[in-house]
Parts: sequence; C-alpha cells; structure tokens
Amino acid sequence: METFELISDYLPKGDQPQAIDKLTTGLLNGNRFQSLLGVTGSGKTFTMANVIQEVQRPTLVISPNKTLAAQLYNEFRDFFPNNAVHYFVSYYDFYRPEAYIPTTDFYVEKEVDINEEINKLRLASTAAVLSRHDVITVASVSCIYGLGDPEIYSNQCVEIEIGNVIKRHDLLRKLVDIQYARNEVGFSHGTFRAKGDVIEVFPAYTDFAYRIELFGDEIDRISEIDTLTGEILDNHDRLIIFPAKHFMTEEARVEQALLDIEVELQNQIEFFRSQDKLLEAQRIEQRTRYDLEMIRETGYCQGIENYSRHFTGLQIGEPPYCLINYFPDDLLIIIDESHVTIPQINGMYKGDRSRKKTLVDYGFRLPSALDNRPLRYEEFEDLINQAVFVSATPGHYELEHSNQVVEQIIRPTGLIDPKVSVHPVTKQVDHLIGVVKKRITKNQRVLVTTLTKRTAEDLSEYFTEVGIKANYLHSDIDTIERAKILKELRQGIFDVLIGINLLREGLDLPEVSLVAVLDADQAGFLRSETSLTQTAGRAARNVDGEVILYADNLTPAIEHTINETKRRRKIQMTYNETNNITPVTIQKAIRDMIDQNAPEEAKILQVAEPPTSYKTEPEEQDNETLIAELKVKMQKAAIEMKFEDAAIFRDQIIALEAKQT
Repeated sequence: METFELISDYLPKGDQPQAIDKLTTGLLNGNRFQSLLGVTGSGKTFTMANVIQEVQRPTLVISPNKTLAAQLYNEFRDFFPNNAVHYFVSYYDFYRPEAYIPTTDFYVEKEVDINEEINKLRLASTAAVLSRHDVITVASVSCIYGLGDPEIYSNQCVEIEIGNVIKRHDLLRKLVDIQYARNEVGFSHGTFRAKGDVIEVFPAYTDFAYRIELFGDEIDRISEIDTLTGEILDNHDRLIIFPAKHFMTEEARVEQALLDIEVELQNQIEFFRSQDKLLEAQRIEQRTRYDLEMIRETGYCQGIENYSRHFTGLQIGEPPYCLINYFPDDLLIIIDESHVTIPQINGMYKGDRSRKKTLVDYGFRLPSALDNRPLRYEEFEDLINQAVFVSATPGHYELEHSNQVVEQIIRPTGLIDPKVSVHPVTKQVDHLIGVVKKRITKNQRVLVTTLTKRTAEDLSEYFTEVGIKANYLHSDIDTIERAKILKELRQGIFDVLIGINLLREGLDLPEVSLVAVLDADQAGFLRSETSLTQTAGRAARNVDGEVILYADNLTPAIEHTINETKRRRKIQMTYNETNNITPVTIQKAIRDMIDQNAPEEAKILQVAEPPTSYKTEPEEQDNETLIAELKVKMQKAAIEMKFEDAAIFRDQIIALEAKQT
C-alpha cells in the first residue's frame, strides 16, 4: 500500500510541533472533532500536511471557494509530490439554475457552461480515491452535491491485464457502456479509436492515452502514449479504465426508473386535479412525458438530474451520494476556514430546496426533483468519521463540538500580531492619509476596508487626487481583474488597496504593513469579531504590521479584537525573548497566478479563477534590454493581428517599467 511522504526543506517550528503532536494524538485516540486555531501566517497548511503524514489516511480538504482550494491544492502537491493530490470543484464556468417566479409568471430555463478541464480533474479525483490509499483531495463545498452511486461507478470499470482473453468487439462494447465514444478523427478525453488489433483509449481523467494491442483474442501489450505524437511513455501489465461520467446506471435500473417516474407522474397529475390546478396538471404531464420519450430514444434529456432518485434507487428523502461516499471509512476531513465553510454547507440545502419547491408546486418538476440536492448539514455530519476544523477565528459550532482546540499562535518566522489602535471617526480620512504617506516612504503597502462599494471607489479617487496611488477591489470586479490588482499592489504599481469584505481570508500580502478599518464601530457582519480579526490578520506577515480601527465607540467586537491581539502578542513576544528570535518580514516571490513553466499547475489555477496571463521574465536579465525586446515582440504581434499576444507583451512592459520607477 502506498504511504504518504511529506517532502519539505523546512522542519516544524514555533507552535507547529506541539500542534502536530496534539492533533495526531487526538486522531489516534478517536477524537471525532478537533479544531486548529492558528493565527494568520502560522503555517496551518504545513501543520496539517504533517498530521496527514503521521496518521497515513486518505484526506478530503474542504475549502470555502475555488481560489483558496487552488492555493491549497498547490501547497499540498508541493508537500506530497509522490502521492495522489487532486482538485475537486464545481465544473460550471457559468450556471443559471432552473427557476420559476410566480408573481410575474416568469420561467427561467437552466443554462450551464461546463468547463471540460475541471470535469477531467473531478473524474481524476474519484478514480484516484477508488484505486489507491494515499490520496489528498482538495475540494470546494460543491463536494456535498450529488455525484452518482460509487458502487455502480466502481463496478463498471473496465479492468484488463496482459494475457486476458477478450474479443475485440466485447472490449469496444465495454468502453461504450462506460460512456466512451468512438472517434477516429478527434481523439479527445472520453473517446477511443480502433484500427485492426490496436485500440487506443483516451481516459476522461488523464492527459495521456492507453494503447491496447491484441494478439487474436488475447491482450498482448498495454502502453501509455502521448496523445499528440503517439510516443510510448510507459508500459503496464494491468490497466483499470474508469467511466467517462460519474452518473452511471445499470440497464435494468433504467427500465425500473422509467416505470417509477410514470407512477410518480400519475400521482402528481391526480394531486393537481384534486386541487383544481388543471394548468399545473397539464404542464407536468406534458413536460415529463417529453423527458421520458427523450430518455427512451437518446438515453438523456435536459434536466435528467431531477430524476436522479429513480435512477439511483434511493428512497424519498434519502441523502444523495456525494464525493465523501467514494472514500473509505477511515477518511480524514479537514475543513479549512471553517468559520466560513461550515455556514456555507449549512445553508446550501435550504436555498436549493426553496427554489425547487416552487418548480414542483407549479408543475414544472415532479416532487422527486427535491431529492436532487446537496446534503443537509446533519447528513454531512453523519458522513464524518473524523474532522479537523482549521481557522484563525473558529465559530461557535466548531468550538462547541471539538474534543480539543489546539492553538497555533507562535509563527515559525517569529512575527508577532500587529498592534491594534483606535482613532476617532472624525477626520478619519485626513488621519489615514498621514499614516499612509509614512508607510509609502518605507515602500510598504496599505489595505483599507470600507462599508460600501461606493465609499471604496470614492476614497480611491480622492487618494489619487491627493497624490497617493490607490485602487479599489470589490465584488463587481471580475476575477481576472482582481488577480491583476492584487499582484500590482505587491509590485508597488499602487500603494493602497481599498475594499469591503474581500480583504480577508486567503490574502497573502507580506508587503502590507498597515490595515485601516473605517467606521469600525458600525453594527453588522462586516464589523463582527470574526471579520475584524480576519481583516487585522492581513498585516500579520510584515514586521511593521499595524491595524488602525476608526471608531467613536468601543463595540464588543472591537474590544474582543484588541484583547485577543494583546493576549497573542504577549505569548509571541515572550517566546521570541526566551528563544532569542528576531522577527523578520515574510519574503515571498511575486509571481503570476500561472507559472508558465508548470503546465499542470497552470491548468489548475486557470480553472479555479481566470488569472492574469502575463509572466515577468527572470530578474537576472537587464530590464532595459528586456523592455526593448518586448516592445519589438508587441509590435510584431500587433502587425500579425495577434492582439491577445500583444496585450500580454504590453502588460509585461508596464510591469517592468513600474519596477524602474
């Protein structure tokens, strides 16, 4: 059996050794829930990587969004290069759910745009989980949505071995049965081609294909090949080909499902008629019979997932199968940023049911559509064998349910929590301008949080007018631009970034030495204990870190933030004095979200959040020479009408020129 092998140039330091020891002991002793309360910048991911190596168990890491999931994926892949680290998030680039608005009699058809790259990564995740033990899957909260019966999925795998006897026709039929399509021209994921006794299969979950060579009816050779050149990359004695789709159904189950849908349809028609809802009765009959005809003729219909309960054979109200069901019983679940992730999981079922119940009530869907849903929180909880909640600010649920709460307060770098001071709201902008200018003279960056988008935009404009290079960041800005803005802040293209609720979890900006919170005493979730603590943490990666709260009243949230920060600072400073440690600012290279020298990582980040697409050349090259070369390339690309390439060169030039100023 494969074992987890953690590879790192660093050894656990600060509070990491005791945290690793306590969490590992807790898991081995059978503690079902534990919390890692780790301050920002304390190396929580490295701690969890060490715990995984100690307990040697397959692990599911759940993150609140795709961006953080992508960051964690890359960190775990660096820590475990010889193990199976996978990425599982929603595969929709665009998703508009089916809905009906009774007040305006307006029906919205479901519309989706599926990202095939993410779909490949999802399939690779389940294939790894079912075929090996040393698996770490980093997922978003979409992992609690229905995924298909893992037993059927596993049973329908095509398993072949050198020396097996199988007719060519039977092998091709098996591939078709698991949703692979024959295509002699376009060789892509989920297809196969056959010429004579040679069959080439391009699995839906890999970047390479397999060539299966027959000698009569016997498997003679199995090769791993490059899909473009046909070059043999490796040879295998045995091969398992997993289905091209997660939702697999046995033929006998399909016939029974159609009969069950017919019965449910008749019951629903009778119900509507008994309520004198003739329009709804006609609507549900017309729509469902059309779907049934499509399934019989083509095996598929628009919205077939709404009949999933019938195809999986589950009973009314039974939880759907999800990614967790694919793992073995000794699964370890790590819930990252649990103060955000837990409420997300808790709220997904209610929102989904509210929308679908309207569709059912007005005859657009059968009641069984309600069972095509994410898990309820209690259902998710029932699937947990053991879990570790990870957060700098764990919520009440985590603290109440944890058998132990392990604190990780001392950072490996010796950095202490930033000082927190309170200033009056009166003339807060004028005061802020003064402290910002002092930071700029030290070549440091500043984050400012406001309560509204309009305030963020207006303040950014005002700062620019008074000679401070500033920009704003909020939810109206698309993900490509967000990534670009964050990188430009680190590069010093501007010095102040103003936002609302985006400057919290997951932002790793060591150049930021000051965080200013305007109107900090206003009531609301943007100024809660959790929000203030998380926002303050953005200054914790710089040795000169400081937080200014502009408030006229000391709210309970402000008092908690100040007191907790003082407590942590005391512990950290005592440790540094005892161990003769001098804190230093974290040094982190400024790179693009995509590393063009690492194509696999580029794909992961590209499907997680569309990133900036330019990459600065190595520092060793003379900037003047490089800028001149890039200008030539930009002009050449423009002449050839390759405007996207020209834009990339332009952005590189701007970035390099900014470094010279």
